[in-house]
Amino acid sequence: MPYEPPPYLAELSLAEIAQAVEQRKLPPVEQWDPQSSGDSFMRIAEDGTWYHKGDPIRRPAMVRAFAGLLTRDDDGQHWLVTPFEKQSIEVEDAAFIAVDCVSKDGDLAFRINTDELVIAGPDNALRVAGDPETPAIYLHVRRGCEARLNRSTYNQLAEIAIETGGDDWIVSSQGALFSLLG
Repeated sequence: MPYEPPPYLAELSLAEIAQAVEQRKLPPVEQWDPQSSGDSFMRIAEDGTWYHKGDPIRRPAMVRAFAGLLTRDDDGQHWLVTPFEKQSIEVEDAAFIAVDCVSKDGDLAFRINTDELVIAGPDNALRVAGDPETPAIYLHVRRGCEARLNRSTYNQLAEIAIETGGDDWIVSSQGALFSLLG
């Protein structure tokens, strides 16, 4: 069955976005307790490109499959987890890149570079980092992994903040408030 990415965020209602999020079937990584561990020889570059042994992974389906197995522990180490083994993976900045943002019915929805949809809120918080010269905003995706907003998505979110909050640069989603100024 061929892969069909979800439509553009702007074309979807919040209910349709929430349904797409709910329908995403992820492996139950949290339930697995693998006894073996090692190094995956994989790296996620700052621009979101996945590499194995120095070569880019060119098949988006492979990246989506690996992304579903990704977790991050309390020490900040990223892991690919299966029922039998967990392997470390180097992540230069964030595991994902947020590539689109839209405000629907007062909530914020994001598309990440693996075509997953995430609705910001208490479980998927926005975090501000960086400095005034190079600001960075991150969205919690799942299992400790985050998506860094790319430049155009950062600009989309800034426009939403200006439209809804004026000079305060505060946005809200699912009842949670997020300052974009840190």
